Amino acid sequence: MKAYGACHDPFMRYCSALAYGKMDVQDLVQDVLVAAYHRFEKIENKDQLLHYLIRAARNRSISIWRKQRHQEALSELHSERLSAQGISPEMVLDIQVLYRMLDKLPAKQRDALVLFEISGFSMKEIAEIQGSTEGAVKTKISRGRQKLKQLMEDKASSPVSSLLETLQTITL
Repeated sequence: MKAYGACHDPFMRYCSALAYGKMDVQDLVQDVLVAAYHRFEKIENKDQLLHYLIRAARNRSISIWRKQRHQEALSELHSERLSAQGISPEMVLDIQVLYRMLDKLPAKQRDALVLFEISGFSMKEIAEIQGSTEGAVKTKISRGRQKLKQLMEDKASSPVSSLLETLQTITL
């Protein structure tokens, strides 16, 4: 639990962004934490626990997505949580559009954007998590931003940058 304490906030932000509209965040977090707890002794770099948890969450979410399709009930649940936090209905709608557009990005660009813009990881941390270089991460983020902006131009009333800033400050 000591090792997890420093990882909690960024891990929760990442899982919230990853699970939005597709699965319950708490279920994803619990599944990953239980698996990590059982395998904790086998984790070689205990100081890299956050990176391990992120990879495990990504892999677990892929497994779940393959088994189930998009569920309206989860979108409604996320909308209710955002509304309960005082987010305006217009912003909730914009966030839903943003996540739909994020799903249209290539997986590597989407993951890099979620890790950087929503979860707040540094380029260096993302490079370590993804097993690439900082330059490659910068390229993925830049191309992802451009593609996301292009996708959202006709879809949302709020600029992409303000939506991403809002997502950094709230817990889904």
